[in-house]
Amino acid sequence: MKISFRQKGDFKKTERFLKKAEKADLWDRLEEYGREGVEALAMATPVDSGLTADSWSYEIRKSADDCAIYWTNSNEKDGWFNVAIGIQMGHGTGTGGWVEGIDYINPAIQPIFERIAEEVWREIQHW
Repeated sequence: MKISFRQKGDFKKTERFLKKAEKADLWDRLEEYGREGVEALAMATPVDSGLTADSWSYEIRKSADDCAIYWTNSNEKDGWFNVAIGIQMGHGTGTGGWVEGIDYINPAIQPIFERIAEEVWREIQHW
């Protein structure tokens, strides 16, 4: 069996797009999105003492190849149990019972993900 293909023309448009993408700084607004995420997570966190809601923060990590926002919650019980994750996923009790999780993180942060995707798409369309 013989497989072959032909290509006609050049890749100038693709190369131009990639050069613009390389120069564009799509990450300028990540600090703003990080703060908005902290606010959304704090507002959505079920409140008992308020400590978990007040313990959200974010970190932006950039490298040569990518960039990411990490939202974290520092409220831990006994130095190992992350309370925010325990609320989200559910957890066992000290007496053998189970506390069902509440999905509050995903609905709180999803609108931020959608806005980031929309902004990136708008930016790319203008190239």
